[in-house]
Amino acid sequence: MTDSQAPTTLSRTNPVAASPVGARTAADVVTPELIARLTRGVVGTGRTTSHTPLTGAELAELPESTPEDVATAFERARAAQPAWAATPVRARAAVLRRFHDLVLDRQSEVLDLIQLETGKARLHAHEEVQAVTVAARHYGLKAPAYLRPRRHTGVVPVLTKVTELRQPRGVVGQIAPWNYPFELSVGDALPAFVAGNAVVMKPDTETALTALWARDLLIEAGLPAEVFQVVLGEGPVVGPEVVRHADYVSFTGSTRTGREVARGAADRLVGVSLELGGKNAMLVLADADVEKAATGAVRACFSSAGQLCISVERLYVHASVADDFLARFAARTKAMRLGGALAYGADMGSLAGERQLETVVRHVEEAVEKGATLVAGGVARPDIGPLFYEPTILDGVEAPMAVCSEETFGPVVSVYRFTDEDEAVALANATPYGLNASVWTRDGRRGHRVAARLRTGTVNINEGFASAYGSVRSPMGGMKDSGLGRRHGSEGILKYTEAQTVAQQRLMPLAPAFGMDDEKYAALMSRSLKAMKVLRLR
Repeated sequence: MTDSQAPTTLSRTNPVAASPVGARTAADVVTPELIARLTRGVVGTGRTTSHTPLTGAELAELPESTPEDVATAFERARAAQPAWAATPVRARAAVLRRFHDLVLDRQSEVLDLIQLETGKARLHAHEEVQAVTVAARHYGLKAPAYLRPRRHTGVVPVLTKVTELRQPRGVVGQIAPWNYPFELSVGDALPAFVAGNAVVMKPDTETALTALWARDLLIEAGLPAEVFQVVLGEGPVVGPEVVRHADYVSFTGSTRTGREVARGAADRLVGVSLELGGKNAMLVLADADVEKAATGAVRACFSSAGQLCISVERLYVHASVADDFLARFAARTKAMRLGGALAYGADMGSLAGERQLETVVRHVEEAVEKGATLVAGGVARPDIGPLFYEPTILDGVEAPMAVCSEETFGPVVSVYRFTDEDEAVALANATPYGLNASVWTRDGRRGHRVAARLRTGTVNINEGFASAYGSVRSPMGGMKDSGLGRRHGSEGILKYTEAQTVAQQRLMPLAPAFGMDDEKYAALMSRSLKAMKVLRLR
């Protein structure tokens, strides 16, 4: 580390957001009455505790599930699922629409819980409310169309009547992460429910109250309680048991754990969807609006303190605008207000756990020791809370620095320069991950051309991640090591179903009939096949 870099790593630059007078505290929100209400029905014979990253204090004592408890939860869900599947799809969809309204009406409750359990700023917590209600509205209105029986042309038109049905999988096992405890728990469960499935969910213990609040509200909206089971406990203990009993598995988390989940599902020949890690790139082209790009980069890199699978950790900027962009981006980053009050006003909150802080510190310190330059941040803020860390910009990052290729999952971004689009695309694609990307340009057609060359499941033009993620009629998911399957759109609900083809043969069989021998039948079918091609029957 050079002398010029040392003061930067020690000085605090980001201001602290003012805490409103009379702001609620954890004790105001997480009362014994709330814990008792939310944990009612959780299958768990042991006890465990959760903590808030804002202070490190204990938040709640919760039931803890054993492998036997997980089996019991699946038994209950399996017993309740047939009656739920027999409920007309429009009635199931109505539950989602009522849930949508309840969430918006009582959003302050879940915003408090999200903040207490993750440490994120309130605006970033509200992003989860937005995502969940958008999904509830979409599937609450569109599910009957997605799931309706579909007629297909039979092998012999008129003679063969074919209908495609969509049958629920049964009981979906869902393993949800800690970073977006509302959206990535119930947000992914909603299409499973409306498709006629029961769900056994394992949220992260540290963020269980948010998932349990969602369950409570869904039951209030009309979902049968037994259809939605929750189990809690350590991932290595409870997670494999969920995979062992499920008819389908939905997992969001690390690529390493995702591989284990996929192997467990493969052993049982059950389907799986995986949304895994990312090392997402943002490309600022030479013709980009630098002011808008710098402002957008703050959102793209530091939402939820960078603990977002689709956030940006690599910034590729055209050399002709790099200095201007970096100056603007750094100024905005250094001005971000940090805070943990249960109120709006902070631009960024805390990291969610000690392990995340350790990774951030390791990546930043190693990069600086090996020659990278700190443009902003690079310092922990224990004066605000035990896990606060300033939003950090690194320049001059090179391999083999860990931050160059490993997912940090924190408020750290590395800036690189390029001279032409081919180079930028090659650099952006030079990663085993392929989750999200962002392209900034004044030319929409150019942006689309570049986007089509990027090997990621979603690409946003002139936005970091929200445009693609929030457009729920379109699929969202990863390529390469970033996962399998998609959430949202038709794929997001049909994955929770099995396709069933029902074919009714009429008038004559697909075999010699009416006195025809096999040779005459074969000749008839040959003529028919040629005629169907001429008529373009598909």
